Amino acid sequence: MLRQVPFLLVGWLALAPAMADTSADVIERGRYLVEIAGCNDCHSPGYAESNGQLPETAWLQGSPVGYSGPWGVSYAANLRLAVENMPLEAWQLRIEAGGLPPMPWPAMRAMSTEDRAAIYHYVKALGPAGDWAPAAQPPGEPIRTLHIPFVPQNQDTAVVKAGG
Repeated sequence: MLRQVPFLLVGWLALAPAMADTSADVIERGRYLVEIAGCNDCHSPGYAESNGQLPETAWLQGSPVGYSGPWGVSYAANLRLAVENMPLEAWQLRIEAGGLPPMPWPAMRAMSTEDRAAIYHYVKALGPAGDWAPAAQPPGEPIRTLHIPFVPQNQDTAVVKAGG
Protein backbone atom coordinates (compact mmCIF):
# COMPACT_ATOMS: atom_id res chain seq x y z
CA MET A 1 0.00 0.00 0.00
CA LEU A 2 2.79 2.45 0.86
CA ARG A 3 4.24 1.97 -2.60
CA GLN A 4 0.96 3.19 -4.12
CA VAL A 5 0.89 6.45 -2.14
CA PRO A 6 3.66 8.17 -4.16
CA PHE A 7 1.90 7.21 -7.40
CA LEU A 8 -1.41 8.58 -6.13
CA LEU A 9 0.31 11.75 -4.97
CA VAL A 10 2.06 12.16 -8.33
CA GLY A 11 -1.28 11.65 -10.09
CA TRP A 12 -2.98 14.28 -7.92
CA LEU A 13 -0.10 16.72 -8.42
CA ALA A 14 -0.31 16.18 -12.17
CA LEU A 15 -3.96 17.26 -12.07
CA ALA A 16 -3.29 20.31 -9.88
CA PRO A 17 -2.19 22.65 -12.73
CA ALA A 18 -5.26 21.77 -14.81
CA MET A 19 -7.55 22.28 -11.83
CA ALA A 20 -6.00 25.67 -11.02
CA ASP A 21 -6.14 26.87 -14.63
CA THR A 22 -8.45 29.87 -14.90
CA SER A 23 -7.68 30.68 -18.53
CA ALA A 24 -10.37 31.92 -20.89
CA ASP A 25 -10.47 28.46 -22.49
CA VAL A 26 -11.17 26.74 -19.16
CA ILE A 27 -13.86 29.27 -18.26
CA GLU A 28 -15.48 28.86 -21.68
CA ARG A 29 -15.38 25.07 -21.21
CA GLY A 30 -17.17 25.55 -17.89
CA ARG A 31 -19.81 27.70 -19.56
CA TYR A 32 -20.32 25.03 -22.22
CA LEU A 33 -20.65 22.29 -19.58
CA VAL A 34 -23.17 24.36 -17.58
CA GLU A 35 -25.29 24.70 -20.72
CA ILE A 36 -25.20 21.10 -21.91
CA ALA A 37 -25.54 19.60 -18.42
CA GLY A 38 -28.79 21.49 -17.85
CA CYS A 39 -27.55 23.36 -14.76
CA ASN A 40 -29.59 26.42 -15.71
CA ASP A 41 -32.83 24.44 -15.87
CA CYS A 42 -33.06 24.46 -12.07
CA HIS A 43 -30.41 26.90 -10.87
CA SER A 44 -31.55 29.80 -13.11
CA PRO A 45 -35.25 30.68 -12.68
CA GLY A 46 -36.80 31.63 -16.02
CA TYR A 47 -34.18 29.83 -18.11
CA ALA A 48 -36.32 26.87 -19.20
CA GLU A 49 -39.43 29.01 -19.53
CA SER A 50 -37.57 31.41 -21.87
CA ASN A 51 -36.18 28.57 -23.98
CA GLY A 52 -32.68 29.43 -22.82
CA GLN A 53 -32.98 33.14 -23.59
CA LEU A 54 -32.30 34.28 -20.01
CA PRO A 55 -29.35 36.71 -19.93
CA GLU A 56 -26.14 35.11 -18.69
CA THR A 57 -25.97 37.73 -15.93
CA ALA A 58 -29.01 36.02 -14.35
CA TRP A 59 -27.63 32.47 -14.52
CA LEU A 60 -27.02 30.16 -11.55
CA GLN A 61 -28.55 32.36 -8.83
CA GLY A 62 -30.58 29.53 -7.30
CA SER A 63 -34.32 29.31 -6.85
CA PRO A 64 -36.84 29.92 -4.08
CA VAL A 65 -39.09 27.29 -5.69
CA GLY A 66 -38.54 23.90 -4.11
CA TYR A 67 -38.80 20.30 -5.27
CA SER A 68 -40.85 18.17 -2.92
CA GLY A 69 -40.76 14.42 -2.54
CA PRO A 70 -40.18 11.69 0.03
CA TRP A 71 -36.89 13.41 1.03
CA GLY A 72 -38.74 16.62 2.01
CA VAL A 73 -38.17 19.78 -0.01
CA SER A 74 -34.91 20.68 -1.74
CA TYR A 75 -33.94 23.88 -3.52
CA ALA A 76 -31.53 24.63 -6.35
CA ALA A 77 -28.63 26.43 -4.67
CA ASN A 78 -27.30 29.82 -5.66
CA LEU A 79 -24.05 28.49 -7.09
CA ARG A 80 -22.61 31.98 -7.52
CA LEU A 81 -22.83 32.66 -3.80
CA ALA A 82 -21.83 29.10 -2.92
CA VAL A 83 -18.46 29.27 -4.72
CA GLU A 84 -17.65 32.84 -3.71
CA ASN A 85 -15.54 31.75 -0.71
CA MET A 86 -15.30 28.02 -1.48
CA PRO A 87 -11.91 26.61 -2.48
CA LEU A 88 -11.85 24.36 -5.53
CA GLU A 89 -10.98 21.34 -3.38
CA ALA A 90 -14.13 21.91 -1.29
CA TRP A 91 -16.19 22.09 -4.52
CA GLN A 92 -14.81 18.73 -5.62
CA LEU A 93 -15.54 17.19 -2.20
CA ARG A 94 -19.09 18.63 -2.20
CA ILE A 95 -19.80 16.95 -5.52
CA GLU A 96 -18.43 13.64 -4.24
CA ALA A 97 -20.65 13.87 -1.14
CA GLY A 98 -23.86 14.14 -3.20
CA GLY A 99 -27.13 15.37 -1.80
CA LEU A 100 -30.87 15.55 -2.32
CA PRO A 101 -32.91 14.98 -5.48
CA PRO A 102 -33.61 16.14 -8.09
CA MET A 103 -29.98 17.28 -8.43
CA PRO A 104 -28.27 14.75 -10.72
CA TRP A 105 -25.39 14.02 -8.35
CA PRO A 106 -24.40 10.79 -10.16
CA ALA A 107 -23.92 12.75 -13.40
CA MET A 108 -21.75 15.32 -11.62
CA ARG A 109 -19.65 12.59 -10.01
CA ALA A 110 -19.21 10.95 -13.42
CA MET A 111 -17.60 14.11 -14.81
CA SER A 112 -13.85 14.32 -14.92
CA THR A 113 -12.06 16.30 -12.23
CA GLU A 114 -11.04 18.78 -14.92
CA ASP A 115 -14.65 19.26 -16.11
CA ARG A 116 -15.84 19.87 -12.56
CA ALA A 117 -13.02 22.36 -12.10
CA ALA A 118 -13.99 24.13 -15.34
CA ILE A 119 -17.57 24.52 -14.08
CA TYR A 120 -16.25 25.87 -10.78
CA HIS A 121 -14.02 28.43 -12.53
CA TYR A 122 -16.87 29.51 -14.80
CA VAL A 123 -19.27 30.03 -11.88
CA LYS A 124 -16.54 31.86 -9.98
CA ALA A 125 -15.93 34.10 -13.03
CA LEU A 126 -19.63 35.07 -13.08
CA GLY A 127 -19.18 36.60 -9.64
CA PRO A 128 -21.56 36.67 -6.69
CA ALA A 129 -25.16 37.73 -7.34
CA GLY A 130 -28.65 37.08 -6.03
CA ASP A 131 -29.92 35.69 -2.75
CA TRP A 132 -29.41 32.37 -1.01
CA ALA A 133 -32.00 29.70 -1.78
CA PRO A 134 -34.05 28.46 1.17
CA ALA A 135 -32.60 25.64 3.26
CA ALA A 136 -33.85 22.14 2.52
CA GLN A 137 -36.78 20.96 4.63
CA PRO A 138 -37.05 17.45 6.06
CA PRO A 139 -40.12 15.33 5.30
CA GLY A 140 -43.26 15.98 7.30
CA GLU A 141 -42.80 19.72 7.80
CA PRO A 142 -45.31 22.18 6.30
CA ILE A 143 -44.00 23.51 2.99
CA ARG A 144 -43.84 27.31 3.16
CA THR A 145 -42.65 28.04 -0.38
CA LEU A 146 -43.80 27.35 -3.89
CA HIS A 147 -42.75 23.82 -4.79
CA ILE A 148 -42.90 21.33 -7.60
CA PRO A 149 -44.01 17.85 -6.52
CA PHE A 150 -41.36 15.46 -7.77
CA VAL A 151 -43.28 12.23 -7.43
CA PRO A 152 -45.04 10.05 -10.00
CA GLN A 153 -48.67 10.89 -10.71
CA ASN A 154 -51.46 8.61 -11.94
CA GLN A 155 -52.11 9.07 -15.62
CA ASP A 156 -55.70 10.30 -15.14
CA THR A 157 -55.06 12.79 -12.34
CA ALA A 158 -53.32 15.47 -14.38
CA VAL A 159 -54.58 17.10 -17.56
CA VAL A 160 -52.40 19.54 -19.45
CA LYS A 161 -54.39 22.24 -21.22
CA ALA A 162 -52.95 24.17 -24.12
CA GLY A 163 -52.46 27.84 -23.35
CA GLY A 164 -53.43 27.66 -19.79
